Amino acid sequence: MKNDDRLEGGCLCGAIRYEIDGPLLFVSQCCCKDCQKATGTGHTTIIGIHKSQLHLQGAPTTYTNAGDTGGTVTRHFCGTCGGRIFTSGDLPGEYIMVQAGSLDDPNRVSPESVIYMKDAVAWDFFDPALPKHEGMSPRPHHVTRPAEDRPGGQ
Repeated sequence: MKNDDRLEGGCLCGAIRYEIDGPLLFVSQCCCKDCQKATGTGHTTIIGIHKSQLHLQGAPTTYTNAGDTGGTVTRHFCGTCGGRIFTSGDLPGEYIMVQAGSLDDPNRVSPESVIYMKDAVAWDFFDPALPKHEGMSPRPHHVTRPAEDRPGGQ
């Protein structure tokens, strides 16, 4: 995706739609236990952006719990079809993680890393060329929180 591109997506039933203005901060596959439970599979692919880059139409339902780093993690999803849209939380503050699978064309993004490998299930496979991290990966310099304080896709 080019820095000035726009991504579009939404939930399964279409009640929630969104647009993302570039640039993206990161695209990672997250294997944390919360992502496994929330998706019902081995990992999820997340797109890190500043919350001001997301333009949402519709009102998502939320679920909040404690994340691996100790802060709260809130999942925003469609109350009708259950389609996950994005995750926010205390520790990323101004940054959110959009579910890549909710994009109209998920092929417009590609994972750059795999995080929370310590929780990865044996039957899940990843591109061998991607950097893999036991917990969080370092984030771009314009994300100002220390790496240990930033959530993945928990």
